[in-house]
Amino acid sequence: MKKEIHPEYKLGMVTCACGNSFQVRNTVGDLRVEICSACHPFFTGKQKLVDTAGRIEKFRKKYKLEATEDQ
Repeated sequence: MKKEIHPEYKLGMVTCACGNSFQVRNTVGDLRVEICSACHPFFTGKQKLVDTAGRIEKFRKKYKLEATEDQ
């Protein structure tokens, strides 16, 4: 590897919106993120429900559609 072309890595603290924090080595230092492995549904197995029913009802109302029984 060539010398003096690689960035300097330093310790940084990653802080999530959920309150979880952990140390990493990176080139930018401290980071703030909105979602991490402690609160992401893929890693936790808990899915946060999004208001999909409200969006579907809004779509049906906008285009004057009725719900069918097979849905």
